[in-house]
Amino acid sequence: MHTRYCMLLVLLMVLLVGCSQEGASTEEGTAAQTDNSSEEHSDNSNEIVEEEVLVGPPIPTSLEELADLPKGYTEHISRLEEEGRKLTDELTKNLPDISGNPTNEELDRYYEAILSVFQQDYEGPGDLINQLKFQSIGDPDIEEPRYQFKENLNVVMILDASGSMANEEGNGTRMDAAKNAIHEFVKALPEEANVGLRIYGHEGTGEVGDQALSCKSSELIYPISPYEEAGFNEALKKATPAGWTPIGYALNEAQKDLSSFKGDKNTNIIYLVSDGISTCEDDPINSAKSLYDSDITPIVNVIGFNVDQEAQKQLQEIADVTEGRYENVTDSQGLEEELRKANDIAFKWKQWKTKEEGSINLQRTTNSLDIFGYHSGEFGKWVDERQAVGFTLTYLLQKREKMSKESHDYLQEKNKEYHSWIEQEYDELRDELKEINELNHTEAIKQMEEKYLSNTTKTP
Repeated sequence: MHTRYCMLLVLLMVLLVGCSQEGASTEEGTAAQTDNSSEEHSDNSNEIVEEEVLVGPPIPTSLEELADLPKGYTEHISRLEEEGRKLTDELTKNLPDISGNPTNEELDRYYEAILSVFQQDYEGPGDLINQLKFQSIGDPDIEEPRYQFKENLNVVMILDASGSMANEEGNGTRMDAAKNAIHEFVKALPEEANVGLRIYGHEGTGEVGDQALSCKSSELIYPISPYEEAGFNEALKKATPAGWTPIGYALNEAQKDLSSFKGDKNTNIIYLVSDGISTCEDDPINSAKSLYDSDITPIVNVIGFNVDQEAQKQLQEIADVTEGRYENVTDSQGLEEELRKANDIAFKWKQWKTKEEGSINLQRTTNSLDIFGYHSGEFGKWVDERQAVGFTLTYLLQKREKMSKESHDYLQEKNKEYHSWIEQEYDELRDELKEINELNHTEAIKQMEEKYLSNTTKTP
């Protein structure tokens, strides 16, 4: 009896467990059907957006084309850290799929794509040439009237006072940094020089309703005259970040400011400082060209203060149509350095006025240092870019298995060859500029421009 009882008890337990599992399975199946139904409903109500495959621009064939490429991610990435790996995954998520057996042509397109991700912000030699021209103002050999010293020197600052100048910069705002740099700059000018300060975008707000008001706001807060500290400091108080960015309007107004300072008797230097693109319905490029072509014959230099790619392009165009210099600075120290170069010109002008020679005849040495600095800066860019692409290729092979060893080796070789071409191009340009620098100013600038144009036809 005992044995039969035990067997009946075991059989009953088995039956109970089986029923329990069946019920659980039925509940899970029902839940799964509910979830699937929910997903299907979600899919029907929300369009699935597929990520676009990244396509990079063709490999450049000249330094000019290289300088025109849009900037990619240029900060250092440590792939030994989780944060760096996540960033790399995010930057490369839209690269073409080469996990199969890609052709060489497909690998070439892949290289263009990954290169665009880490594209450095290269500078063509055009800005360097304009810098050398600017720093050679007053050279005894100079022929272009615009760059000859005249009896009077006028330096006019056109300062952005739009709302974005309130953004943080170091221990203050961008406007604070600009004010400090400009104040130190004008204090160092010779007593005989005149200075003017015009601001723009200082009225209204960044709201759409204030656009019309703000886009017609530009004021000469310090008239073109010798520097007087108390008056200049009082004028600077009006430079308060407020609204939109009417660059074209400010340039038109600056032309009126200088209308009585004709180029035959005045050396006129203008500095336009902006932290962004024109946001008004104006035409800053044509405004700059009109100013440049006027009988004021100004030298126009442009400073971008922490600007993005779009603004940098527009500000560069303003500099190009006026044959002036463009420089992008990221902090107050960079802004002060750019303005110091104008102080150097003012010092040379004072020497010229007093018939002193001083540093005027040391231009070749200064040019040599500038050529060296330009080459060193570009050298660092291609090294960083080559390493960023190379390290990423290895990471995608070893850690993410996104390509075969054969594809990896092909791309690494292409990366090496491409950056060897960049190095060779910049080395040739440096040697050409050093050789040309031994000529007199007029011939040197002429040959520099000819060499620059010839570089646009070279192929790697």
